[in-house]
Amino acid sequence: MLALELRAGRKDWTALAVLMLPVLLVAVDNTVLSFALPAISLAFSTTGTTLLWIIDIYPLVLAGLLVAMGGLGDRFGRRRMLMLGATGFAALSAAAAFAPNAEVLLAARAGLGVFGSMLMPATLSLIRNIFADRRQRRLAIAVWAAAFSAGAAVGPLVGGVLLEHFWWGSVFLLAVPVLAAMLVLTPLCVPESRDPNPAGVDVPSIALSVLTMLPVVYAVKNLANDGAPAVTAAAAGLGILAGWLFTRRQLSRPNPMLDVRLFRVRPFTGAVLVNLLAVFALVGFLYFVSQHLQLVLGLGPLDAGMVLLPGLAITVAAGFAVVPLVPRIPAHRAVSGALLLSAGAYWMVAAAGQGAPAGTLMAAFALLGAGVGASETLSNDLILAGVPAAKAGAASAVSETAYEVGSVFGTAVLGSILVSSYRQHIRLPAGLTPEQASAAGETLGGAINTAAALPAGTARALLESAFYAFDSGVAITAGIAAALMLAASALAWWALRPQAG
Repeated sequence: MLALELRAGRKDWTALAVLMLPVLLVAVDNTVLSFALPAISLAFSTTGTTLLWIIDIYPLVLAGLLVAMGGLGDRFGRRRMLMLGATGFAALSAAAAFAPNAEVLLAARAGLGVFGSMLMPATLSLIRNIFADRRQRRLAIAVWAAAFSAGAAVGPLVGGVLLEHFWWGSVFLLAVPVLAAMLVLTPLCVPESRDPNPAGVDVPSIALSVLTMLPVVYAVKNLANDGAPAVTAAAAGLGILAGWLFTRRQLSRPNPMLDVRLFRVRPFTGAVLVNLLAVFALVGFLYFVSQHLQLVLGLGPLDAGMVLLPGLAITVAAGFAVVPLVPRIPAHRAVSGALLLSAGAYWMVAAAGQGAPAGTLMAAFALLGAGVGASETLSNDLILAGVPAAKAGAASAVSETAYEVGSVFGTAVLGSILVSSYRQHIRLPAGLTPEQASAAGETLGGAINTAAALPAGTARALLESAFYAFDSGVAITAGIAAALMLAASALAWWALRPQAG
């Protein structure tokens, strides 16, 4: 009788469908900008570093606030946080769409990160409380993970369709009708839930969580961009110190914002790291493949998005396919194997060399999608299964923080390596003005912009050098990512094994 009472009914599955709207939207927003990047680069003539910050500021702010927003949702109500986040996200999406320059776009993206941090922990923690039955919850999490992975993968396709017919700002307006529908349906379909014994609002912990993230990512960017070593060391040191102080504060409080003791459990920590690394692989891949398809191979945004469509379908299918395999295959074997697929995808790109054809990239993304889809479903299930339902917001925040940190580092690390390699390999032809040389030496988009105003021979020499420099960077970046995914596979094999006793 108890088992029947625990099982979710039609209303609960309807609530899950409503919760997928913000999940899809935030995931799309993480990657749709990658395909709009060439158009933004051409429109604003931004530097490579500014382009990276336009992408990274959203998941960076989001990651810094997720733990805090998860705790606030536990205290004040997860559905309430969801509604507040949706309202702000829609308003700032419209502001980003009509940004007159790169600086305003950067500010709008930062604001989107604030409201996005209210959306994501709420969705996963509500799922944890709606689906009490473990098997049904695993399927619900597979739907959630599939929506997240699908959103991340469909972002370039959606971006391609919009950019084929509209200006770059249209990719942001996509959020407005989706969130309007969600604001109507959520009060009707989604039940409210909160922690009966919540932690208080801990402002110092919120500040420390943000101070842990921002300086570390800045240090990575500064190092990759050949910045001053002293600045890199100071930023990294500040982030590490803030992280240490945050941990000490959580351990000293009777009811902490985040129970860091959970990280003493090896499978929990392993699942969080797998979550991070899987998304690192996905977002890092999309960062450079979108530019290669459009700027190097000359595909239109829609055609470039279609190249990634098979990988999208496989990402979703893999997330569901792994659910019935869980009782038969231990989690550490399944996740380790999935990460090996991601490593294989990057090796394909690294081995393709200059001018990698679209077919190779299509196959590589399909392989990557299989690995990401399977590993995301399993890692999120392991994270949520390790905590009581009352603390679902905090656990969801940990899972989401891992996702967003992976997203930040996917572009911050791999993107910065790519930018640095491009700058080192490009050889500028004679006759360029200082302004032209600066723009062409920063990014591939800048080189294409500059070439349009040059004589035919000089333009051809510049483009050949720029394409060579970009693809050389892609090969280096893909090789590093492949090695990292091999290490992640070994980590999953060790960390996710069942503990004796």
